[in-house]
Amino acid sequence: MTRNSTRGIQVILALHLLLWGVTPLYSLGADPEVLKPRVPQNQLAEVRTWINPFPATPENIEKGKQIFHGKGFCVTCHGRDGKGLGNIPGLRGKLPRNFTDRAWQAARTDGELFWILKNGSPGTDMAPFIPLVLTEEEAWHVLLYVRSFGQPR
Repeated sequence: MTRNSTRGIQVILALHLLLWGVTPLYSLGADPEVLKPRVPQNQLAEVRTWINPFPATPENIEKGKQIFHGKGFCVTCHGRDGKGLGNIPGLRGKLPRNFTDRAWQAARTDGELFWILKNGSPGTDMAPFIPLVLTEEEAWHVLLYVRSFGQPR
């Protein structure tokens, strides 16, 4: 992905904010269906077998953090602390996931999260990020960082 492509996506998000307000880009935590898979049922068994090829080392988690807060602009919807950025009046659709929710962390496999980064999240405004914004390697690193939100601190 070129720097111009990433900038284009950021411009689209900025225009969305100007035209529609902050709806539905910000949220507080997970919706009531937090444990419901977003992967279509006919793909779920296979997707659950996908394993992150990168170990959860401090270096790999830091790589994911840099992407989460930078190129991936995940922070825009999920916030710096992974909880989301508040329940804005007029929010449409399901809320972005609260990555600190341990029940959600335990229920979702890395393969499911990777599938969402590749395909988007049905019923939400979560768009596909692979390959438009992130490479597959970058996505796996982001998921290591996302998993770190569910760890005791």
